[in-house]
Amino acid sequence: MRAVRFEAFGDPSVLELVEVPAPAVSEGTALVRVMAASVNPSDVKNVGGSMKQTTLPRIPGRDFAGIVEAGPAEWIGAEVWGTGGDTGFTRDGSHAELIAIPAAGLRRKPDTLSFDEAASVGVNYMAAWCGLEAAGLRSGETVLLIGAGGGVGGAAAQIARRLGARVIGADRRPPHPAAPVLAIAETLIIGAEDLPAAVHAATGGKGADVVFDLVGGVMFRNAVNSLALGGRLVEIAATGQREVSFDLADFYHNESRLFGVDTLKRDLAASAKVLEALTPGFMAGDYRAAPIAEACGLGKAQEAYRKVAAGAAGRIVLRPQE
Repeated sequence: MRAVRFEAFGDPSVLELVEVPAPAVSEGTALVRVMAASVNPSDVKNVGGSMKQTTLPRIPGRDFAGIVEAGPAEWIGAEVWGTGGDTGFTRDGSHAELIAIPAAGLRRKPDTLSFDEAASVGVNYMAAWCGLEAAGLRSGETVLLIGAGGGVGGAAAQIARRLGARVIGADRRPPHPAAPVLAIAETLIIGAEDLPAAVHAATGGKGADVVFDLVGGVMFRNAVNSLALGGRLVEIAATGQREVSFDLADFYHNESRLFGVDTLKRDLAASAKVLEALTPGFMAGDYRAAPIAEACGLGKAQEAYRKVAAGAAGRIVLRPQE
């Protein structure tokens, strides 16, 4: 089969299109013909050497959608989708014509999504779902999304709306016109010099029940100071700085809670359970995949990675069968 592979860490130029043996399928595994696989920023970071768990040589790629070719009889011919925190890091990933996955990681692709769209859901919706689940967001509560204009922010806004929560979005610049948060957020705070004050003003002085900080690091103090009494803060990133400080007395007087979420800790089987939980929302039309900016064959993988690294608007998808 054809696959994109790297044998050393570096910029996208280390990616090579190679011919390799098809993955062997043993009992309890399945072979999926990959019809589409998105390129995520974490894939770019992986190739660049940021993921210390990665072993080489490696076929990268976390997210995919395809058709089961071998494995449990009841799955043969099924259209499936998947993602995994181990995929592309400690096991070969989806930027290839075929991928071997545990049978426990198989989940049927929602009929409402094309292969390209289904392959673009995984990482963003995984992070959004796991973050809001950790915080226990409930109907009627207010959630503040810091970095609301990005892919995870858009997914989180849609999940929060389906849960019946009130959404406040915050970002340093206006989101892309197609960003879901524009149609969902009751309040959108752009470039605020004092974000906690703006959040408290938008909530009648209460603050947010849940703050989902998609930026982290440089925004941590703003995030923790935007919490309502008993509020829950979720962190999934550490942009700009890894170490942060805050007033511990204020933190415990406010009975605040802090959660860290890392989707890389969820392998294919664990991630499949999240995709299963997300499926009703996609079937109902409450969730939408991010717009596809471009789709290309494996031969253009280097170019695709460079565009993602440069912050391409919309998702870039590889179609291994082309």
